[in-house]
Amino acid sequence: MHLDIEANILSIELSSGPISHAREFGQFIIHFSPAGQPVLLEILEADKFARKFEKLKNIKNIGSIAAEKVI
Repeated sequence: MHLDIEANILSIELSSGPISHAREFGQFIIHFSPAGQPVLLEILEADKFARKFEKLKNIKNIGSIAAEKVI
């Protein structure tokens, strides 16, 4: 795991090996091997992600939130 404070990106190595391509999913970029296996996960705007994660940790009734509709 590596945090680039200047770029505000958290990188998490999921496996070793070469990277052939990447796909972006909103705040996440997943880098894939030639075989299509995830190799590296980058979380953009890492500070915002960390704040969201902290909020989730402090929720006592996670079941009620999971039942809410997401728009």
